[in-house]
Amino acid sequence: MSERAVIDLRSDTVTKATPAMRRAMAEALVGDDTREGDPTVLRLEAKAAEMTGHEAALFCSSGTMGNLVAFMTHLQPGEEVIAERDSHFLRYESGGISAIAGGIPRTLPGTAGRLDLDRLATEIQPGSRHRSRTALIVAENTHNMAGGTCLDPAYMRQLWEIARAHNLPVHLDGARVWNAAVALGVPVSALTGGCQSVMVDLSKGLAAPYGSLLCASADFIARARTMRQRVGGGMRQIGHMAAAGLIAIETMVDRLAEDHANARRLAEDIHAVRPDLVNLDLVQTNMVVLDTAALGPAAPIAAKLEANGLRCHATDPCRLRLVTHRDVSAEQIEQGLAIIINVLRSLPSS
Repeated sequence: MSERAVIDLRSDTVTKATPAMRRAMAEALVGDDTREGDPTVLRLEAKAAEMTGHEAALFCSSGTMGNLVAFMTHLQPGEEVIAERDSHFLRYESGGISAIAGGIPRTLPGTAGRLDLDRLATEIQPGSRHRSRTALIVAENTHNMAGGTCLDPAYMRQLWEIARAHNLPVHLDGARVWNAAVALGVPVSALTGGCQSVMVDLSKGLAAPYGSLLCASADFIARARTMRQRVGGGMRQIGHMAAAGLIAIETMVDRLAEDHANARRLAEDIHAVRPDLVNLDLVQTNMVVLDTAALGPAAPIAAKLEANGLRCHATDPCRLRLVTHRDVSAEQIEQGLAIIINVLRSLPSS
């Protein structure tokens, strides 16, 4: 089977740069980002800060770096961080919050990626000689492990109010917050403006080949720049990559609605065949999660799907994740559905 024949729904990180991005990368004005500055990076940082409702931004190599630099800037070693237990930074970022930033995660269960805010308020610790102080609350929007679910503006406002009442900062892992803004029909700042820091990604649904931005106050970003340097994030003529990021945030946000429509089509057609596999209430953006418990382990099912021409990702022993993106057309979604439905019908229920 040729590479071209495969419909790749493993992640929106598999997207390729658009022709406009490639042209912008080739023609970008650049400079040494760690010295006098790179003019294209400066434009990108200013644009991202404006869009998210913050004073300044810092270009980072990845979402993981953006989150880590934020943790390093917010925390002193041994301080506590409260987050939903399936947060991406806990599952997929190599433990950097503890190994490098010195933070101690305390996790709470969530529903569709949402913490119970009444419980959150009771879990915040002032600290003592014997117990770590709660120093940061982390939220994730959209929530990856919950299947791309959104934290809406009303929820975010309540979260910010609780944080203010306890004099605590909120950091938002907003790797896919662009998706949330489009799905909810609000400007991204409605979801980010009250956070003391927010990381937004360029290399997922926006299809840029590289990078994230950490947005916050000017003072916070000045300190974060030192932390980025500490973890090897000093970059040179990175304007070539920032140019693609500018195209991404200026032209690729609205089209995320196409990915959401494709995900909804996937979910509804699969649900029509096997209602037990997908919870339609959780299909809010560009992800569809299949619960394969009635069919068996997810990994062998993913392997069978790939053998038939469709790639997806087994995120847990009985969970398959399908992620739509700009490099999979509506026509390919139809082809993918045929593959999925044929494979599902070939599997016995347990």
